[in-house]
Amino acid sequence: MLSILKSMNHLIWGIPMLLLLIGTHLYFTIRSGGIQKKIFHAIKLSVTPEEEAPKNKSATNSKKSGLSGFATLSTTLAATLGTGNIIGVSTAVALGGPGAIFWCWLTGIGGMATSYAECYLSILYRKKNKDGTYQGGPMYLLEYGLHKKGLAIFYAICTMCASFGVGCTTQSNAITETTSHLWKLSPYHVGIVVAVLTGFVLIGGVHSIGKVCEKLVPAMALFYIAGCALLLFYNKDFIPSALCYIVKSAFCPSAALGGVIGTTVKEAARYGISRGLFTNEAGLGSAAIAAAASHTQNPKRQALISMTATFWDTVVMCLITGLVVVTNLLKNPSSTLGTTSTGLTARAFASLSSYGETFLGISLIAFALATLIGWSYFGQQAVIYLFGENGIKPYQVAYLVMIFIGGIMSLDLVWELTDFLNAFMAFPNLLAIFLLRKKIKY
Repeated sequence: MLSILKSMNHLIWGIPMLLLLIGTHLYFTIRSGGIQKKIFHAIKLSVTPEEEAPKNKSATNSKKSGLSGFATLSTTLAATLGTGNIIGVSTAVALGGPGAIFWCWLTGIGGMATSYAECYLSILYRKKNKDGTYQGGPMYLLEYGLHKKGLAIFYAICTMCASFGVGCTTQSNAITETTSHLWKLSPYHVGIVVAVLTGFVLIGGVHSIGKVCEKLVPAMALFYIAGCALLLFYNKDFIPSALCYIVKSAFCPSAALGGVIGTTVKEAARYGISRGLFTNEAGLGSAAIAAAASHTQNPKRQALISMTATFWDTVVMCLITGLVVVTNLLKNPSSTLGTTSTGLTARAFASLSSYGETFLGISLIAFALATLIGWSYFGQQAVIYLFGENGIKPYQVAYLVMIFIGGIMSLDLVWELTDFLNAFMAFPNLLAIFLLRKKIKY
């Protein structure tokens, strides 16, 4: 099964899929007149409470029951900011060379337009519950916008299954591997602790998830950025050379450097684009699920806020990690010889001090915990769509069990299955936003 899935993923996630996603990003960028230019206004909106006087009692309840724009943004970032921003970037540089960082960064800029489109539509076609909260996402676009109930069910099933993979088992495994390596802790014990901690958050429902994400995401991001900033300060003399090398390698074949083999332009583009797409999830529709929970009645406002998730995730975080890796390669080329593709970031932090590896390990754990919480919300919304409120408790129990299982199992098969399911999340979502594109206002 593993061999079959690898072959299918190689075909599905090859050039055609990359071209489809990049083409979508470019199309919505052009159609929106470059919505990315509003990024600073969007960032301001994300931290500014919406001042809108409710017209009636129902509107008041809606505002109290829904999530704030910042909470929906934090939930999205909780799911997308993960090990891919650290390990994924390291792998992209090792396999595609420093030029992969440029293509990853460019993918993030383009992805902002697609993210705006899917989140705008999620507000238009969301469903209001009796308690004033909202549910939405690609499954509702497919059902209410395109009247494709079967395709909507298919998307929801893929989202639910993917939540057990990319959002659950892979993240818990990253935590247990890190704690085992750094502190020799038992994966069984750590798996139980992580499941219990996540369970406390899930019990509180959507508001609990939103509140935890609001506090956890900014804290972990600032913690990681502070470490990267310190590393870049020590390597400040190599930053100009690193930037030039990244841009040059994106368009010209690069020679071998430290632990990185010589690469071609095609390899740089392939690994950079694919890593950017996997990291920010623009095009998969997951951000739209979180955006729909917002209490706002203004789809443009929420779409702008949600768009910043792709900016922070790929344009900022992936670029910072990439600079850390490349400046360390330039400064200490011999220290990375023999390093595995996923170890370039770890080797860079190890050069900081004896505590550098511990710092990176704590960052990985925080990012993985956030992804566990964020993706649990996506999966739960898919379950509600499929089975109603009665499906929530069984899903939560299954999710917590899978956290424990993921912490003690080999994940080769899970990764391949997750990539396979993600592809089938992308196809119906991209179809929906393209066919409903005339509904989007900028």
